Amino acid sequence: MSKIITFAFNTKYKEQIQETFSFEQLGINEQLPSDEMKKQIDQLFENWVCDRLNLSYSIVIEEEDL
Repeated sequence: MSKIITFAFNTKYKEQIQETFSFEQLGINEQLPSDEMKKQIDQLFENWVCDRLNLSYSIVIEEEDL
């Protein structure tokens, strides 16, 4: 039996948005170490939320020249 995961979020503009997926649908290997699995799930959740809210963003990391 495959594991399932439910993504959900609330905003002040919309009631709860929720969707359930199997690990197989998301392409997650159930045998991964838990830290790697968490990284993948976090990234998939972030993409899912941005898609539902039609968001785009960027993160810029700069190094100072010494």
